[in-house]
Amino acid sequence: MGGSVGSEDGDAGFQIAPMVDVVFVLMIFFMASAGSKVVEKELNMNLPAGKGSGTSQVTPIIIDISPDGVVSMNNQTYGTANDRTLTPLRDWLKNAIESFGEKDPVIIRPNPESKHERIVDVLNAAAASGVKNLTFN
Repeated sequence: MGGSVGSEDGDAGFQIAPMVDVVFVLMIFFMASAGSKVVEKELNMNLPAGKGSGTSQVTPIIIDISPDGVVSMNNQTYGTANDRTLTPLRDWLKNAIESFGEKDPVIIRPNPESKHERIVDVLNAAAASGVKNLTFN
């Protein structure tokens, strides 16, 4: 009697045993990797204590630029509109940096109607004087 050929030998169906083995291997992998966490250690650092009354306050140097190009500081004129080198301003800034150090910031306050060329002149004078801490306001 003939019967169907290959029905029992060729089609094994869905096998659950290999899938259970894969699940167990994944569980072992994740359990092993969870056990090896990174231990954070605290670093001991000694920070310097600040001096209460011995520290000096920072005094900003404010340079104003008027719409017509006059450069002034503390109500004193340091450059006219035609002076591109701003030698008095350079000398004053160089003196201030040598006397007080570089900690005092230089703040440039140009008028909104000031020409950009004049702002660049002031920046060049500050750079030639050795100013490191410069901002705009």
